[in-house]
Amino acid sequence: MLAIDWANAGSKALQLILSLSLIVIVHEFGHYLPSKLFKCRVEKFFLFFDPWFSLVKKKIGDTVYGIGWLPLGGYVKISGMVDESMDKEQMSLPPQPWEFRSKPAWQRLIIMLGGVTMNVLLAFVIYAMILFTWGQKKLPISSIRYGIEVTDSLMYNIGFRNGDQILSVDGQDIAYFEELPEKVLMGGGARVEIIRDGSHQMITIPTAILGQLAERKRNGSLFFFPRVPVIADLIPDSSNAHRAGLQRLDQITAVDGVATPFFEEYKKAIDAHKGQMVKLTVARKGATDTLNAEVKADGTLGFYRVSSLETMDSLGLIKIERTEYSFFGSFPAGVHLAGEKLKSYVEQFKKIFSPKTEAYKTVGGFKGMASVFPSMWDWQSFWTITAFFSIALAFMNILPIPALDGGHVLFTLLEMITGRKPSQKLLEYAQVVGMVLLLALMIYVNGNDWFGWGKGR
Repeated sequence: MLAIDWANAGSKALQLILSLSLIVIVHEFGHYLPSKLFKCRVEKFFLFFDPWFSLVKKKIGDTVYGIGWLPLGGYVKISGMVDESMDKEQMSLPPQPWEFRSKPAWQRLIIMLGGVTMNVLLAFVIYAMILFTWGQKKLPISSIRYGIEVTDSLMYNIGFRNGDQILSVDGQDIAYFEELPEKVLMGGGARVEIIRDGSHQMITIPTAILGQLAERKRNGSLFFFPRVPVIADLIPDSSNAHRAGLQRLDQITAVDGVATPFFEEYKKAIDAHKGQMVKLTVARKGATDTLNAEVKADGTLGFYRVSSLETMDSLGLIKIERTEYSFFGSFPAGVHLAGEKLKSYVEQFKKIFSPKTEAYKTVGGFKGMASVFPSMWDWQSFWTITAFFSIALAFMNILPIPALDGGHVLFTLLEMITGRKPSQKLLEYAQVVGMVLLLALMIYVNGNDWFGWGKGR
């Protein structure tokens, strides 16, 4: 088991490193390209940071290209710019024509916006190619005939029950099942309209629980799943279910005469007969059969029920809506999808910094980021997550915080508006303050990942 856990962790870590490497290289290239265009000297272009030494480096022309050993991002060092290198010796010398500080404000602004711009464009292109290659699949919530199955205890504590049909959140209709996790996370204090046993009811999502929900979503919780009958899918040869004669796509309709239309009834009936023999009534290809099965001590028969949306769709239990895109048609669709993801991320960001939600307690670092990747390599998942990370990095970098691109942009815009250039000392102090804040934030989020600092553990 330990070896499998390490293998899964290694797979997730590798995907994270590859994803971030691509995003960082594209981001830094966004600074590099306009710098060269405006004839600024670029001294270094590095993936990862290289304090004291680097893993690989090679000088071509005026630029040293390389890979550092500290995987916390990357950078381009542009001559005559106050950056993380804090090269005060160079900045104390008279400005040279090839230096960043010698260029007009509008050129410096374009250079600083280049990284964010490239990350946004990268997300557009990735989303477009995802849609072109795999199309888009959505599950209309109206096609879930039996309502939802509540798969998370917090959702149950809030008040959701198996069989509920969710209609809207704060008056906004829910069209697709995929919208539910996001709407739940963004719905602190929101009222969710449901239909239960034929009557309309309202459930309020507590604001202070959003942090816990965010953590559970990050750890893979789906909150809800389409509620469908108990239908066998994978049946290992060594299982009690196989020995009893259960076959794939058999639907278990009763246990010892007790009707089991859905999983909660089946689980309750099986739990009542741990370690005992039971009679299973199954529906198979339009006929009914009875099987004798021994329930294991842990209250299982050893089979896996149908949980794939594709299989549910093929059985007519739900109806997936599929949209295919041509190569050229995928680009406007990719722009639209990227815009939706950016809007969603901004909303999540605002919730994180709202004390009422307590979501700041569950903010994670690299471990949390790695956890969103699947254990087994899947290209569609990899590219989808990478596109989202690229959007997130673009937004974070444009924030007006010293040491981030947004901080440099802010000072440049103030210069363009006032006509006065900030002093070198002010820029240096701002850079130091920004770097300290970012380092503190990085320590906090990664400590939260491993030690649960924000949770008080």
